[in-house]
Amino acid sequence: MKIHRRAFLASAAASTAPYIIPSHVWSAPVKPSDRLTMGFIGMGKRNFTLLRSFLKHDTQVLAVCEVDTTRRKAALDMVNEYYEDNPEKKNGDCKAYNDFRELVARDDIDAVCIGTPDHWHTINSLAALRSGKDVFCEKPLTHNIHESKVLIDAVEKEGRVLQTGSMQRSSREFRVACELVQNGVIGEIDRVECAFGGPAVACDLPEETMEPGLDWDLWLGPAPKRPYNSVLSPRGKHDHFPNWRKYWEYGGGSVTDWGAHHVDIAQWGLGMDNSGPVEILPSPDGPNAQRGVTLVYDNGIKVIHKDGFGVHFFGSNGEVKVNRGRFSLTVDGKKITKHTGSEDEVSLGAALDKANIEFLTSANIKLYKSDSHNADFLKCVKDRTKPITSEIVGARTAICCHLINLAYYHGKKMKWDPASNQFVGGTGNPAWLTREFRSPWKV
Repeated sequence: MKIHRRAFLASAAASTAPYIIPSHVWSAPVKPSDRLTMGFIGMGKRNFTLLRSFLKHDTQVLAVCEVDTTRRKAALDMVNEYYEDNPEKKNGDCKAYNDFRELVARDDIDAVCIGTPDHWHTINSLAALRSGKDVFCEKPLTHNIHESKVLIDAVEKEGRVLQTGSMQRSSREFRVACELVQNGVIGEIDRVECAFGGPAVACDLPEETMEPGLDWDLWLGPAPKRPYNSVLSPRGKHDHFPNWRKYWEYGGGSVTDWGAHHVDIAQWGLGMDNSGPVEILPSPDGPNAQRGVTLVYDNGIKVIHKDGFGVHFFGSNGEVKVNRGRFSLTVDGKKITKHTGSEDEVSLGAALDKANIEFLTSANIKLYKSDSHNADFLKCVKDRTKPITSEIVGARTAICCHLINLAYYHGKKMKWDPASNQFVGGTGNPAWLTREFRSPWKV
């Protein structure tokens, strides 16, 4: 009996046991009708990049969604032009939508890729999950802590696969750095310093003439009603990252933008993917501080937000520093290897090879290896396993970043229970864990 691939995956997801598909099934040539079907929601700069990438995998893009007419048409044109150039990969026409609810209602789409502003991430993801779709969602995975808790529960309840777009975990330098830390190469960890920009601020942008062809009310969604400004939604198709990230109504400043990358690596290196800090210390610089908030874990290790290298692990026996394309290892006061971009240094690959050969050849701990973040998502959709940055990883990293922002916003010490994701010890305010959602949107 022939079973359509989508029906097969649905039955696999419903099973209580892990469903592993034999490798020979997926090593065979993929027929166009059997490719993973995808839809893309929010067609800004980042999702255009993701769309280009996923088109080149064994996928079939059936839909794009964007509240701006120009960007929506540009995304549709990109898909159509790709299939015109690669007719053997086309199986069905791509359609364009203004409202994401029309896209997720389609039962012929297996997975969605979400690249909307942060304040939409959870609502988009929940709608997709509850309609039986797997999800690739950009980081930070959520806009607030309440959303993180809801999203973790929803993925489990619906039996779906979710990958967070924290792609640094799919880069070798970060994996090697975290394996060195977890295997005790630099001894007992004292602290981790993470370098990124400051917290978000309230939006105070002036009103501008409305952009033609933009559904502004749908762009705002659950955020407060306010007049249009092109800083938030630039006119037409653009090739930059809009600065809505700066404002807490839509994002979390650099804390949830770059912080979601670097704090994620700190969590990975410390082995805290299923946990988090127990105390959050405000910046010693007082009100209006941009750096200095500290996360304290139950083993005493501190993660400190400050300027520096990227992610810098300090141990009793050495240091590991890592950033994109950069890496440095010091043990017993001796610089073992480094690559920080200077012409007189070894290549990044050579630096990582040296660290790996000398310290990790017989290591007890080997971390999840992914060479391609997007391919890892597709693989996990096929075999129904957790991807490298699952909803648990993405949500707990986001929670750390939200706690950092709360310390900047309120300037108070907070005690935290990472098991229940609640304030404890009479500190904090439960109202800080969520936001007011503009009707009819809610989480």
